[in-house]
Amino acid sequence: MTFGTSWPGALEALAGFRGVFRTDERARAVYSESAGVARIIPDAVAVPADADDVVTLVRWAAEHQVPLVPRGSASSMANGALGRGVALDVSRLDWIDPVDPARATVTCGPGALRDAVDAAAQAYGLRIAVDPSSGAYCTIGGMTGTNAAGAHTVKLGAMRAWVRGLDCVFADGSRAWVRRNEPRPRVEALRSFYHDVSRDVLERGAALARSGVRRESSGYGLAAYARSGDVVDVLVGSEGTLAVFVGIELALAPVPAARASLLASFLTLEFATTAAGRATALGASTVDFLDRTFLDVVRAEASSLSIPAGAEAVLLIEAEGDTPADADTLALRLADACRQAHAAQVVTAPDAQTAARIWHIRHAASPMLNALDPHLSSMPLIDDVAVPPDAFPDYVRGVRAALDRHHIRGVIFGHAGDAYARVTTLHDVRDPDWRERARALVDDVTGLVAMLGGTLAAAHGDGRLRTPLMFRVWDVRAMALFARVKQAFDPSGILNPGVKVPCPGEDPLASVKYDPALPPLSADVRAALDKVIRDNAWASYRLGLLQDE
Repeated sequence: MTFGTSWPGALEALAGFRGVFRTDERARAVYSESAGVARIIPDAVAVPADADDVVTLVRWAAEHQVPLVPRGSASSMANGALGRGVALDVSRLDWIDPVDPARATVTCGPGALRDAVDAAAQAYGLRIAVDPSSGAYCTIGGMTGTNAAGAHTVKLGAMRAWVRGLDCVFADGSRAWVRRNEPRPRVEALRSFYHDVSRDVLERGAALARSGVRRESSGYGLAAYARSGDVVDVLVGSEGTLAVFVGIELALAPVPAARASLLASFLTLEFATTAAGRATALGASTVDFLDRTFLDVVRAEASSLSIPAGAEAVLLIEAEGDTPADADTLALRLADACRQAHAAQVVTAPDAQTAARIWHIRHAASPMLNALDPHLSSMPLIDDVAVPPDAFPDYVRGVRAALDRHHIRGVIFGHAGDAYARVTTLHDVRDPDWRERARALVDDVTGLVAMLGGTLAAAHGDGRLRTPLMFRVWDVRAMALFARVKQAFDPSGILNPGVKVPCPGEDPLASVKYDPALPPLSADVRAALDKVIRDNAWASYRLGLLQDE
């Protein structure tokens, strides 16, 4: 579908739109990539000036049956911010209202950057509870859309727990605030959901919770809705498929007065998993996991910490407290728990410099991997899995075996307190069979996750990368219920089609941006997108990166 053919007269009907709307090739191309693996060139780009502009755009899209793909910084790994139709860039809706310290809340636009909102909260001794590593450039709208998690999720929970209200533009262009514990707004999308779907979700949704899985951003939040009866829980994590968010109210957490850190090394995965469970139960605020594959890459960087040569895994653990003494006391208890779980070594941080060295190794692998060979491309194909804690060693071993089997280099790390693993894999796209080996890896790991009762999308959403695989980990009844939710909110299917509810024939590896066989983008577009990747400049306004802007 392209403008001027499938949508004759559509552009004239958009005369009331006050933002930027472009259909030229360069504008569309600069919106064709994200932090994930895909390249999908949209048919147009819309950058609304404000929330009223979003209403105008959505009403126009509903009338002309034009797909809309909402996006903020496009730093998500699962390709949910890409698609045909109109790329709806809400990054300019980046306002932040004054923090309400009495209620410990803040309201902001979907394009507000996580760290900018956090800085506003910090002035009052408060913080955004969810802290992904992309906080400097990811948007609050994107975090809400994917039910994002972060380093402190093991203690504080993921995004869903902190969203108090959403200013929504629904698929027919109606707009309403949806807030927890308040009467339901009178809009058709909510009427349809409550009338047609809600009862079945309340009766069956609890069965969708995966036993023991602590992070979940796959599907719709129906298990949470079955517990709360609050439709905010369905909207959070919906990845732009049920409504476009134009405002978000968040609850804030207090900033801890003190932190203490430690590193523990283990000779088996089981010992590390046991220690992670005990640390979580004791109240650790962070329990990060570095696998042997990770340690092999960063061992030189971590030499000052004297990690044992035979270590299978390392845990990086943080304790928070109301006073320095409280944090130190908890850190000592956490260190004892690690020793009781047969840690081969425990290093506590007596000062800020040692703590910095401990946490530095967590971020050292990616740049070192990228420097190994300029022909290797990092592809986040299997990087968002959570399993029940008892299954974590089996998952890590299974991924190691799959990497070896398909001759793919990678490192495994994550958050052991949540039994959550990320995997960075490197692929040489000059090899004629690179795509087949990548598919085989994804297939093997998907089967492993299904067998272990885990989720493919723990923190980054399903996107277009994992939606075609959802049937492997969700049963037929769950998939049917997801489809009914989508139908209730978006009966014409214009909001981010192909995400959450799969479209027939979707292939997540059909158009990989690293593939040398793809037609090249223009030189200035390629330079702009390369700058975004090289400088982690995901928050950059994409049209502003073009040379004529």
